[in-house]
Amino acid sequence: MKRLQIKKGQILQRSGELNSKIYHVKSGLLRSYSIDKKGKEHIFMFAPEGWVIGDNVSPQEPTMLFIDALENSVVLVDEKNIEKENNAGKLIKRLEVLQNRIIQLMSSTALERYEHFTQTYPDLSQRIPQRMIASYLGVTPEALSKVKSERLVKKKS
Repeated sequence: MKRLQIKKGQILQRSGELNSKIYHVKSGLLRSYSIDKKGKEHIFMFAPEGWVIGDNVSPQEPTMLFIDALENSVVLVDEKNIEKENNAGKLIKRLEVLQNRIIQLMSSTALERYEHFTQTYPDLSQRIPQRMIASYLGVTPEALSKVKSERLVKKKS
């Protein structure tokens, strides 16, 4: 592992980059965040001393998060290696889905979240009750009905 000294405000990772690094915080404070289409920042997590931070996408995929230093920090940098263990690839995929879900909940409209749900789980809407889909999306069942109607109108135009 490589040891880095990071200055406050320094960006370690930008959204859209290919980055297979994991940062182990020895001292200081890092954060990860996304920026939505309107330019609003949504903090995903903080990483104080003793924490690990990184983007939970496959090393071959563009990152979703920015990572920067909120304080002068010392970090150990490690490479993501999904070949280390047989189940590591599955774990990284699961973490990627969870990360994407949280970012969606923070920064997307109900319609965008519903569309993402139908893309991620194309057959699930027929298998589970609508109230569970609404709960997953963070909306009421009534709001889900409205979103589905909105989507139909959008598709027709």
